[in-house]
Amino acid sequence: MNVVIMGSGRVASELATLLDEEGHKVTVIGIESFGFDKLPADFHGKTVLGDATDEGLLRKAGLQSADAFIALTRDDNRNAMAAQIAKHIFGVRKVMCRIYDLRREEFYKALGLEAISPINVFARLVRGRLEE
Repeated sequence: MNVVIMGSGRVASELATLLDEEGHKVTVIGIESFGFDKLPADFHGKTVLGDATDEGLLRKAGLQSADAFIALTRDDNRNAMAAQIAKHIFGVRKVMCRIYDLRREEFYKALGLEAISPINVFARLVRGRLEE
């Protein structure tokens, strides 16, 4: 699978590492180069420095041939914008974005975006552990 990840924070780096170890083709787009330092030395993927809401940069990152795009920055608006570009302009089949503001979840779904809230995920994980 060919995956493009927007963001170079801890979650993005961990996901990129996991996918790379599984043999997938991975490209990480980060707006700050020091974020790439979180990737392991033996990372086989590609890193692209720049703003993933820019169509030209997304072409440079190879989004036109990606199977999936995942927006994992801390900025809900940038995540949603990049995800819409990936889905509607580049026609990427699987598009996901992280959101923090739970009030936006339904709005993002109406845009056809799969939005994942780390707040919801963690709350459900903790609740499930309480029942064990």
